[in-house]
Amino acid sequence: MSEPVAMTILHKLGRAEAKKRIAGGIYKLEEALPGAKMAEHHWDEDALDFTLEAMGQRVSCNLDIKDDAVDAVFHLPPLLAMFADKFREKMQKEAPKLLE
Repeated sequence: MSEPVAMTILHKLGRAEAKKRIAGGIYKLEEALPGAKMAEHHWDEDALDFTLEAMGQRVSCNLDIKDDAVDAVFHLPPLLAMFADKFREKMQKEAPKLLE
């Protein structure tokens, strides 16, 4: 079972611009985890599901883009769940870069 790490990233871009910036910068998240690579990603209207592979583990994520915020939920596998707090701190720093 995975350990979810949820966060909300506030923005003032509007839904369309936020989605455009995320689409153009999604690979920046690879830099957030040592050795991470984007394994797959799929858009469903204003929601993005993707998977990062790092250290032989898969981290899946769901982004829900809204007019003034992006709700993100990262699902950590058991091996990485013990680092959930550090992962949350790192993502709170790195995830807003998707909107730059």
